[in-house]
Amino acid sequence: MSIRVMLVDDQVLLRTGFRMVLAAQPDMEVVAEAGDGAEAIENLRSTSVDVVLMDVRMPRLDGVEATRRICAEPGAPKVLILTTFDLDEYAFSGLKAGASGFMLKDVPPSELLSAIRAVHSGDAVVAPSTTRRLLDRFSAMLPSGRENKAVAGALDRLTGREREVMLLVAQGLSNGEIAARLVLSEATVKTHVGRILTKLGLRDRVQVVVLAYESGLVRAGGGAV
Repeated sequence: MSIRVMLVDDQVLLRTGFRMVLAAQPDMEVVAEAGDGAEAIENLRSTSVDVVLMDVRMPRLDGVEATRRICAEPGAPKVLILTTFDLDEYAFSGLKAGASGFMLKDVPPSELLSAIRAVHSGDAVVAPSTTRRLLDRFSAMLPSGRENKAVAGALDRLTGREREVMLLVAQGLSNGEIAARLVLSEATVKTHVGRILTKLGLRDRVQVVVLAYESGLVRAGGGAV
């Protein structure tokens, strides 16, 4: 079954290029296009979409706010933010709004296709270490743990071991690295990560990193509290 993709960008030429690349793939189908966030949300009311490729700087409704509204809906498609500059405020805001990752617009086609497939399968396409650098740069825009008691309270649902694993995920470690650090199997670490996502209602590891910063579990610079 094909991955159903919507392209959202105010530049028609850019959408055309993306559409040509995706159309050549046997497992992908461009089912909708939009020139801004408002049109994207309207399209989703009548079209089933798996992955949204979302530009950020658009008229009427920008990609960050559109991502926030889309991801707030039950059964929402995955959103992949497209940005011009690495580690910019738009990428940070898009991840915080619920996007599963971000990519640069000039990324090679093969990497874009791999990212769409990864997001569709439930993975994030931004390494937690990259997310950490984003959050370190824009951490002043995040509420502190004391200011966001609801976020901090959500961590009470975790066991001690799950909290330990979450902290290492937030520090950018892979499952293999966490397994070595805690003397566990990778399968056990993967199980813990899955339970963390389920208990906290998160979509992927990137959102684990964001939540760790919001709760005050990790502070700017990557240090644990």
